[in-house]
Amino acid sequence: QVQLVESGGGLVQTGGSLRLSCAASGSIFSISAMGWYRQAARKQREMVATITSGSSTNYADSVKGRFTISRDNAKNTVHLQMNSLKPEDTAVYYCNAWPKQDRYWGQGTQVTVSS
Repeated sequence: QVQLVESGGGLVQTGGSLRLSCAASGSIFSISAMGWYRQAARKQREMVATITSGSSTNYADSVKGRFTISRDNAKNTVHLQMNSLKPEDTAVYYCNAWPKQDRYWGQGTQVTVSS
């Protein structure tokens, strides 16, 4: 059984940076790939970035060049470094397996970017 807890969100001005963390209560070795997702108000949840067990990464076009996903299997954590933040990045951010699995959704962490 794996539980994922997101942290690191907050309020930041346009152009600022935040680093999100996702801590797994159990080993994430059993999950071959991980992803960060986000859901803005009145919008569907979308994939932001994914990382395989071999650390191959993929990003949504909207965040390429600004966000970086990384993982530390020894510490059971996945991170999302977000730079050059824009108001349209405002959302609740979640981590999950890739492809996502409903049983792994946590509470998420709110990111608000002010203009």
